[in-house]
Amino acid sequence: MLLAHPALLADLVREYETLHALDADEGGPEARRRLNDVSYTLCVATGTRDVDSALVAARHRLPGARVHDDSLIGAARPRTAARLSGV
Repeated sequence: MLLAHPALLADLVREYETLHALDADEGGPEARRRLNDVSYTLCVATGTRDVDSALVAARHRLPGARVHDDSLIGAARPRTAARLSGV
């Protein structure tokens, strides 16, 4: 799958958030059309089918996004086991 450049995704997310904050879906036909266009483009660029999933996927690919790291959970297990054993 081709991946959109993070700069494009950042621009799309910013434009979607701006249009959404301005209630473009309740505005005139041009505002609604632009919101629909940006939503569709976000979905295509992220390979998703709805705008909420597209926003999550786009934000995940933006600079500074971090993948969830659960390595701390694994590190906590030995301490928990040591407390349970009385050590």
